[in-house]
Amino acid sequence: MIQLSNRVLEMEESATLAMSRKSRELRAQGKDIISLSLGEPDFHTPDFIKQAAAEAMEQNFTTYTPVPGYDDLRDAIANKFNRDNGIPYKREHIVVSTGAKQSIANLVMAVINPGDEVIIPAPYWVSYAEIVKVAGGVPVVVATTIESDFKFTPDQFRKAISPKTKMMMFSSPCNPTGTVYTKEELRALADVVKENPSIIVMSDEIYEHINFVGHNHSMAQFEDVREQIVTVNGVSKAWAMTGWRVGYIGAPKDIADACNKIQGQFTSGTCSIAQRATIAAVNADPVVLKDMVKAFENRRALVLDALDKMPGVKTNKPGGAFYVFPDVSSFFGKKNKNTTIQSAEDLCMYLLDKGVALVSGEAFGDANCMRISYAASEETLTEAMKRVANALAELN
Repeated sequence: MIQLSNRVLEMEESATLAMSRKSRELRAQGKDIISLSLGEPDFHTPDFIKQAAAEAMEQNFTTYTPVPGYDDLRDAIANKFNRDNGIPYKREHIVVSTGAKQSIANLVMAVINPGDEVIIPAPYWVSYAEIVKVAGGVPVVVATTIESDFKFTPDQFRKAISPKTKMMMFSSPCNPTGTVYTKEELRALADVVKENPSIIVMSDEIYEHINFVGHNHSMAQFEDVREQIVTVNGVSKAWAMTGWRVGYIGAPKDIADACNKIQGQFTSGTCSIAQRATIAAVNADPVVLKDMVKAFENRRALVLDALDKMPGVKTNKPGGAFYVFPDVSSFFGKKNKNTTIQSAEDLCMYLLDKGVALVSGEAFGDANCMRISYAASEETLTEAMKRVANALAELN
């Protein structure tokens, strides 16, 4: 009998992808399911980016690419970091990968040894902890609260550090909470980083342009800790390029070189056509995204207004991304006929039966919550919130 590796047997399936799969299966059976489980913009890739891809094919950009990305793309990304984030990265600091998820995996594999601890403020994106565990690292999860807008504090950071701490991972705007850190809050966290020169911080900024509270700030803007920060980004979310699979890091050169080395053995360079299209995206002025961002802001208002009218649902006000992460623990212990809700997972399965697919907060490190993606039309969101409200009202 074939034995699979311990690492794959111990690995959790991505909760967001699992719920998406269940939704597809139910739809295939003819059931009416509204899926708000995936973090995927419902907009199309802008035409000027698609045109750049078409031109790349005409120009025969169809051969193997350099492992860290085309030089002119890396230069464009470095310019973008200077322009948008105030970080003076250069080409040698940039590694382009097949999605930001690979960027994160490269980083963790490059710096984490078995037994190293990685501090992860919760709620967190579902793959952080699993990637750490695959590398043999130990996730040290630190809970935040909805009352504090799910923000990780310097005091929590200091208390979580041990002699084994090697890294801290966080996102802003955050998936799943939508939390956005201010420049002052990042500076306070950076002070803790400065006190601990052996700690590396992974700053995941994939949602930077979907921001409703002003300019997005990067921890790597602070020169005194820049050599300890790795900034992860990509074009999937803001530029509606999820299927193009392009992510990238800006990092100290030794870490960038290490990620390049790992990538060279795993996947080599990212798709040539997708890279040429990404040049057009990162060179563009983010102001072209204003209509999409406004649409997301309107959807946020619609969903929050609907949730606020549901007794027992508690929310924060997300500052960015396209998620709401409500606390639904007041429904634990309630029943509807033969169904008893004991957890957020139970509630999500109950709501799936009522025609709405959401993701339990347990996978994101907070078992009291569930994630709602509002990357869908207002008409779809209105119907989904109606179904959720009716389903919750039937619990007693």
